[in-house]
Amino acid sequence: MKLKRSFGFSRGSGILMPVSSLPSRYGIGSCGKEAFKFVDFLAESGVKVWQVLPLNPTSYGDSPYQSPSAWAGNPYFVDLDLLREDGLLTASELKTQKHDTKTIDYGWLFENRYQVLRTAYSRFVTGLKYFEFVDKNAYWLDDYALYMALKVKNGFKSFAEWDEKERNYEKAKENQKEHKKEIAFWKFVQYEFFKQWSAVLDYAHQMGVSVLGDIPIYVAYDSVDVWSNWNSYLLDEKLEPKLVAGCPPDAFSADGQLWGNPIYDWKRMQEDGFSWWMARIRHAKELYDILRIDHFRGFAGYYTIPYGDKTARNGWWNKGVGEEFFKVLRKEVRSAKILAEDLGVITPDVRALLKSTGYPGMKVLQFGFSSSENEYIPKNYRSANCVVYTGTHDNATTREWAAELKGRELAVFKKECSRAKGESRVDALISLAMNSKATLCVIPIADYLNLGAEARLNRPSEPMGNWQWRINAKYYTKDLVARVRGFVEKSER
Repeated sequence: MKLKRSFGFSRGSGILMPVSSLPSRYGIGSCGKEAFKFVDFLAESGVKVWQVLPLNPTSYGDSPYQSPSAWAGNPYFVDLDLLREDGLLTASELKTQKHDTKTIDYGWLFENRYQVLRTAYSRFVTGLKYFEFVDKNAYWLDDYALYMALKVKNGFKSFAEWDEKERNYEKAKENQKEHKKEIAFWKFVQYEFFKQWSAVLDYAHQMGVSVLGDIPIYVAYDSVDVWSNWNSYLLDEKLEPKLVAGCPPDAFSADGQLWGNPIYDWKRMQEDGFSWWMARIRHAKELYDILRIDHFRGFAGYYTIPYGDKTARNGWWNKGVGEEFFKVLRKEVRSAKILAEDLGVITPDVRALLKSTGYPGMKVLQFGFSSSENEYIPKNYRSANCVVYTGTHDNATTREWAAELKGRELAVFKKECSRAKGESRVDALISLAMNSKATLCVIPIADYLNLGAEARLNRPSEPMGNWQWRINAKYYTKDLVARVRGFVEKSER
């Protein structure tokens, strides 16, 4: 596979910046003017790619990787100022939503945001564009809207706690007319999200910026995906998972990572040509230009843990669907530009699968200094067909990480990441990444801002208190543009 075909450029740079972290008067980033402003910042800085986290709704724990829908957009990202411009909200109503906190307060958003969205819906008049959206997306939107209507009725409890006629998808569909008005509200919210995000995406393209987004490999148990398609997962007769997903114990976690996602019935999915997956990837292509398949190694082999276990210690590896899945993908979604997140326990079968697909994998420099032979150190890259990061959303910021270097790792860092006189460890690591042969280099915005632990997005071993960082509203300065552009131009990206 030619690199030009993969990304649309032979050498470029990107910035990792979640939509949720954009400035806003309303407590969380959105698809409004600040998203357009960030695109302007990228274009002015010479950056070609904006990497966002999943745009899906969040639920308990606030993780975009544990969403109630693999298809829907996050209602919190619907921009309220744009709703006012459309005549759906008033200035006084917007004042009730002001919540300019230093971090994202998801509890406040849950208690307040849906109220104002319902007010906007009460003034919404359907039209041709709305009906076209609803019709085009009916294959996922109908089930999502019904599911959310039932969630509201049941106080947002898990579907496992609903009564039988609602827990059972087929019976719930028969009685959906009872929830007609509530279903219509959730369809309206999705219409607004996709309309607004499409405008951001179009503007990014006008400014020469591509968007890189995530496809999480798993879905949350309490999701429309499991509720409406339960026979595609390994569930028992009570619709509870038999097994759940996670990662085994390693140097970072003695108990491993217990994600808790239900496991796909891969055999059943394979029998119908992975149709759910193919539709999901086609859908993601409308949201993003480049698709990062999260936990790619799960297609080669995946780790399962007995449901009910408190840690991931007693799990085991299973053989994945492998090349068969990607043969279907190449046939069904031919123009997909894909990045494989090949981090974690990388075994020969994962390497073989990555090679057979031709997809670029990931190189995270913060993982690279165990020895001078480490494959994440740029001098050891075998080809340019990869994407290099200083760190990802799961890592500490580089400033926090660099301050804690010690022992052998520090010695290897000093040897392999040379610093100019007066240059910080953060800038040295950015330079090492940008000057590598990797086709694409992505730097978290927090590293360009030289921020510490306060800007960390996620700590994978801690289920709560993540995804809360917000950027300072005054980030967009001439100095920052010059700083980023300096790295871009020196590395000829």
